[in-house]
Amino acid sequence: MKAQFAWLQLYRQPFAAVTATWLVALLSPGCADRGPDALVLTADFPLHLEDHLKAARIEGSEVPEDVPHPVEWNFDAPQPDWKPVVPLLHSVEPVRTEHANDALRITLTEATEYTALDDTLNLCGGIYTDLPEWKREDWGDILVRARTSDEIELIYVEFNLRDEIGPGPLEYFPFRYSNEGAVVVRDGSEQTYAMRADWSMDYSEQWEGPWRQLGVTFCAPEPASIEILSISVVPKEARYTEARAGVRTEVRNQEHRRTLYTHAPARLEYQVRVPDAGRLDVGLGVLRDDAPVTFRIGMLREDGVTENLLEETYSSREKWTQRTVDLSRFAGRVVTLALEADAESAGTVALWAAPTISGSRTTRKPNVIFYVIDGGSADYMSVYGYNRWTTPNLERLVAEGVLFENAFANASWTRPSTLSFLTSLQHSVMGGLKNNRNAPPEQVSTLAEHMHSAGYQTALFTSNPNAATTSSLDQGVDVLRENSVDPTSASARELHRDYWKWRDEYPGEPYYVHFQTTDVHWPHDPLAPFAGLFVAPERRKLLDQWEHTLRGEDGLSDFRDDDFGEAGINRFSFFNGKRGLFDETMAHQDHQLGRLVERLKASSEWENTLLIIAADHGVAASSWDHAIGLLESSPPRWGPMFRTGATHVPMIFVWPGHIPPGQRFSERVSMIDVLPTILDLAELPMPEVMQGQSLAPLLLGNQGWEPRPVIIDEFYQDRNTGKFLGRIEVLDGRWGASLEINEDPENDDRPAEDRRPVSLLLYDLWNDPLCVKSLHEERPDLVKKYTEFLEAQFETHRTLAQRFTRSEDSPLTPE
Repeated sequence: MKAQFAWLQLYRQPFAAVTATWLVALLSPGCADRGPDALVLTADFPLHLEDHLKAARIEGSEVPEDVPHPVEWNFDAPQPDWKPVVPLLHSVEPVRTEHANDALRITLTEATEYTALDDTLNLCGGIYTDLPEWKREDWGDILVRARTSDEIELIYVEFNLRDEIGPGPLEYFPFRYSNEGAVVVRDGSEQTYAMRADWSMDYSEQWEGPWRQLGVTFCAPEPASIEILSISVVPKEARYTEARAGVRTEVRNQEHRRTLYTHAPARLEYQVRVPDAGRLDVGLGVLRDDAPVTFRIGMLREDGVTENLLEETYSSREKWTQRTVDLSRFAGRVVTLALEADAESAGTVALWAAPTISGSRTTRKPNVIFYVIDGGSADYMSVYGYNRWTTPNLERLVAEGVLFENAFANASWTRPSTLSFLTSLQHSVMGGLKNNRNAPPEQVSTLAEHMHSAGYQTALFTSNPNAATTSSLDQGVDVLRENSVDPTSASARELHRDYWKWRDEYPGEPYYVHFQTTDVHWPHDPLAPFAGLFVAPERRKLLDQWEHTLRGEDGLSDFRDDDFGEAGINRFSFFNGKRGLFDETMAHQDHQLGRLVERLKASSEWENTLLIIAADHGVAASSWDHAIGLLESSPPRWGPMFRTGATHVPMIFVWPGHIPPGQRFSERVSMIDVLPTILDLAELPMPEVMQGQSLAPLLLGNQGWEPRPVIIDEFYQDRNTGKFLGRIEVLDGRWGASLEINEDPENDDRPAEDRRPVSLLLYDLWNDPLCVKSLHEERPDLVKKYTEFLEAQFETHRTLAQRFTRSEDSPLTPE
């Protein structure tokens, strides 16, 4: 992997990488008046009003005719107002620019090199134009249409030039404010990158004053060029001109919500049968601070008069205000519920975030909590026999449920693994990574989409964007909280707080929630009272110094055995210390999980909740597995993904009163089995295509489960040729086999030490769980057997992939 630009990771983590042709309404509802036989909506399950616009009667909500037009600069002709940014550091030169046919070519050279905080070198620079002191809150999106085949990594937009270098660590960069970054598509095709104009990550100061300059900046690890075809700035209201009313995902204070929008003055009427203890929960939002909206929620009486149940004028564009309307006095009645919005200016957009009617629980279907410990290797959990007491709470919990001793992730790091277990499809079936993108194909539904379509309330709480927006895995999610937690080891504590806030705001049942915490993910920064449990404070300081000395471009995974000798660092002492820090973060994660379960038990929800605890990969994805680090010498890096510390993960199921407790299964299973298991236990329809199998027969003591070999794969697709490079592996009883697929070996630019000597590696998992020595020379019979098996498996995956359309080839939704 190329340089990750440490200063971008630490201070400008991409909010989401988005390519779009433009933003369109997600749903175009029928807006005709409702007839006498109008559909009556029921709320036996939580009723998502935004999903039922076609059942609503809409009055008003006319799209205004005077919406400002986008401002666009087309570079098919020279645009002299756009100039190269002059760096504040005299050692850095501006980018080179030249007009090339229909575009402006921007070239990063070695002279545009910045030294980042960890001494990695980055080529960065861009262009800017002066603006006539705009109000930034008037604008919604910045669209940059561009193409490149070079190694441009990131594109991002920036605002307002500095006058001089400031005291902060990044204030030697030219702009005061920076927006989210987008990952660049590098296949030579024209791509449009959509980034928000009204949001920025400031370096050391809050936004103040008018918008004076707009900049577009690029970064690359080596000299490279990109061609800009156009840059557009789109007024905020233009996002909502496709329909009188529609649904979009909106973001306020890091909280993404499925949101119904209307244009004031507007009135939406729904006929609803109110459940017992009925309530309507909704977030209210606006586009602009200077354009307040008066929201009203009322009930139409038989005399034709609307009785107001809530009226509030709201004007903060920065956050949602959450409101609850008590409908319990209408229980059992069919009522006409009205959502109204008024404003001084006609056409003002009103936002109704996740409007949901719920009542008393009337279903036997379980709530589902799918709790994924990002990087949580089973090998370092005492519940799996580890010799440090890292997971006492899980040990107590397992006595109430079921533990699978041999569960495996289906890939070795977050992005491919999470996509697989949320779809029950192998990574190669979904096309692998292309241009570092990893969204599910158009025809594939995620677990959240299955649950939402069944009436569940859905939420996702994560501190790893690879498990959410970066991979478009927020689909089907009512509420997403994608927290950037500092330190990452505080993730569980913060995400649990977000979860309980959501339950207070949306208490309806059943619900599905997916956690993906980063407490045990590198970098390990243990918190009190667990910091110091296994590593003394003085030792921890020394470990930090050693890591800083050893770190390569991509962090711990770049370590070579020779690095330790050259740096004068004891290899055993280093990895043993890092193991202790990991164990401390695991103990903190376990403590937070114990607190979550205690609170669930204290509530009325525990008996109705199916809890699954698992992980997306082991520790080796973010560093050398500590066990391997403690060997006399490291095995080759081209070893298999099924190496025990890399993909051996926890898998625990608890459902009080339904799953018999105290069971442990030794059968091999994998993470793609989770989706069908959840759907099976909840008695919900299965997807038409899936590769996992339900574990419910095992859990419930029924017939119907058959052992299968575990398949692990992850692939990269060349952006220019479409050829695949990656590995497909199998765990089959005693044996593990790893086959490398390289459809374009002539263009293999990997370092020699990262290339395999043979295409298939073979390991005796009974006697060599760390996969130190491949037996491909000793067992040619098994090499032949597993080569044929994995080649056939890969072809099956490729054939299955033809049923799906890669996300890049599909028209994009507003998200």
